[in-house]
Amino acid sequence: MPRIYMNSFIQLIARHRVLASALFLAIFPFVMPYEALAINILIFGLFAMGFNLLFGYMGLLSFGHAAFLGIGGYLTGIGIVHYGMPWGTAILVGVVGAAIGGLIMGFLAIRTRGIYFSMVTLALGQIVYYIFYKAESFTGGENGLRGVRVDSFNIFGIPIDFLNPLVKYYIILVFVVAAIWLISRILNSPLGAVMEAIRENEKRAAACGFDVAKTKLLVFVLSAAICGLAGSLRALHLSIVPIDSLHYLQSGQAVMMSILGGMGTFFGPFVGAAVMLYLEDVVTTFTKHWMAVVGLVFMFFVLFFPKGIWGTILSKLSINQDSK
Repeated sequence: MPRIYMNSFIQLIARHRVLASALFLAIFPFVMPYEALAINILIFGLFAMGFNLLFGYMGLLSFGHAAFLGIGGYLTGIGIVHYGMPWGTAILVGVVGAAIGGLIMGFLAIRTRGIYFSMVTLALGQIVYYIFYKAESFTGGENGLRGVRVDSFNIFGIPIDFLNPLVKYYIILVFVVAAIWLISRILNSPLGAVMEAIRENEKRAAACGFDVAKTKLLVFVLSAAICGLAGSLRALHLSIVPIDSLHYLQSGQAVMMSILGGMGTFFGPFVGAAVMLYLEDVVTTFTKHWMAVVGLVFMFFVLFFPKGIWGTILSKLSINQDSK
């Protein structure tokens, strides 16, 4: 009987994965040591989720997705600092700008395959890095863009203090849940089925009549827009847009989080972001060589749990369900 109830509970969560994700993330700041860490995990989980849409579900490994994180952050910051835009409008500008960047980069990158695709995205990402680095009058150059402030505002007459970390977390959570819902809709749509068909066998998908090139480009743009939203939210969170938002090391973080959590799984990127950032937060209190420790943990999971943390859990539950 307990196994029957467990299987029913798993199926219920699978059917309502957006609601389950939202409920878990709603209580998440209360299990973290402090709210700022929970906000970082929320933002980078969204960044990894956007990347996983392209990598995990389409099988395209990009090393240039930091470009979209940075574009979203910088355009949002520029809109607020230089043009006095409301923060909601500035977020929209950041997301649209990242989507346009994804359209341009995707148009050039999808002409290649395999490692060549990865190298092209890396090169294009570095071009974006240097464009923003040299536009010092707008971006602040190596010092980053400062002064991205969100003043207090009212919702239905209720004053909202964005400087309060817990309030900030739940405002950001609204955008993250909206993005999670969008990703879930994409994966449940015919587009999601075509994405997985291309990942499994691109030539067979093309033989079945699917337009592989257009699908790749569309998913690339959607992935870029979601990563751009993460960049916009990070700019509001930090009140600064650091130049390293565009660095290829940020792209590497998205890859690691996706693999660590479980590429091709719905909630895996958040698990990977939580483990990686929490581990970084703990290890940095003992040593400055935290990257070595995180690297060893990453290698351990790649070698012994190739499906990632969340992917392995889902696999075990599936085995239990099949053996009921």
